[in-house]
Amino acid sequence: MSIIINVSDHILFEDNDIILINKPCSLMVEPDRNGHPNLLQQVQKYVKKGLHPNKEVYAQHIHRLDRPVSGVVLFAKKKSMLRDLSEQFAQRTVKKYYKALTNYKPTLEKATLENWLFKDTKIKKAIIYLEEQPETNKVLLSYTTSAYKTFTLWDITLHTGKYHQIRAQLSNVGCPILGDVLYGSEVMYASNSIALHAYALEFMHPKTKEAMRIEAEANWLI
Repeated sequence: MSIIINVSDHILFEDNDIILINKPCSLMVEPDRNGHPNLLQQVQKYVKKGLHPNKEVYAQHIHRLDRPVSGVVLFAKKKSMLRDLSEQFAQRTVKKYYKALTNYKPTLEKATLENWLFKDTKIKKAIIYLEEQPETNKVLLSYTTSAYKTFTLWDITLHTGKYHQIRAQLSNVGCPILGDVLYGSEVMYASNSIALHAYALEFMHPKTKEAMRIEAEANWLI
């Protein structure tokens, strides 16, 4: 099951226009058909607290993280802010950074992975190809690696944001993320969780136009 959090304990930044949350792993960002707890409804409840009952409450996420992934999630508190931020994501001016743990080391300690990804909706999995195939999208990420305990720590810059991209690309080079059974991990991590964390997000504040960089420290469950 997903979890219920005290939203105020997970706020990384908040003003009248936006709010950024450090989402824990195992919590979904948006509602599903089974009615599991989700971050969106919990943030909306937090924003509504203390307001006049007749005052309209608005909070909407701009992007998503997979349920088993932790890290920074950006919400708009006004529809006008949502439009601006959505355009930034569409134009790919937002920069996204991740950390991951794997049980294996890649051949190169530092490199760029460029592949073609097919989203297989029947098995809910991303398939990676080395060359373009029908219905595939080009995916790109850069990484550096270092040692963390007995594991390999990846510092990843995500250049494209496709379905399960990081999970699939790391698995494709023989380094599935800890706990990611779907992509070949044989190492236990935590229930409904994998060792992938969105640790930083860079964007332009939709109102002040200030360059923002919001970070969230990884809380590895090992």
